[in-house]
Amino acid sequence: MHQMIIDGYNVIRQTAPYHALAERGDLDQARDALIGDVAALATKNTKVTVVFDGTNNPNSVGEPVNQLGVTVIFSAHGRSADSVVEKLSHQMRDRGDSVEVITSDATIQWTVMSGNVMRKSSREFAGELREDFSVWQKDNRDHSMRSSLDDRLSAEAIEALDQLSTNPQRSRRSSPQTPRLPRDEQ
Repeated sequence: MHQMIIDGYNVIRQTAPYHALAERGDLDQARDALIGDVAALATKNTKVTVVFDGTNNPNSVGEPVNQLGVTVIFSAHGRSADSVVEKLSHQMRDRGDSVEVITSDATIQWTVMSGNVMRKSSREFAGELREDFSVWQKDNRDHSMRSSLDDRLSAEAIEALDQLSTNPQRSRRSSPQTPRLPRDEQ
């Protein structure tokens, strides 16, 4: 199994699009963008974990959550993300997994590099993400057949949607009311 551990805030600080969002004060959106981008890397044979620093958040308990197929961990209050990255990398290495740690933090780099643990700088990783995205965009632009929602819906579905849009009072769950019998006839 290949395990990829990403030092989340380190990548956000080192990567222009994420950094711009964070600088605007939208750290949630920067985190979501990073997680969304790395979700494409999570496969059956590659597990992706993104670790964020929750050390100053008294509500952070360090529990992993799954978001878009990516394991996301905010370190527990009082514990740095660096220590979580180090612990995870050693546990995964000891299990025999190949481990790739994405960070530009020199301390983490020196601590985790051993055995089956490789490291990649945040900038190098961000460049690969952008390159992969550019290739994907080019491949999709080169295909002459563009797909729209109309191309994928049946004629009946389009007609039903058209009716709903012209009669917004009617919801998809509403159906013609069946007459109710008086209680004494039930």
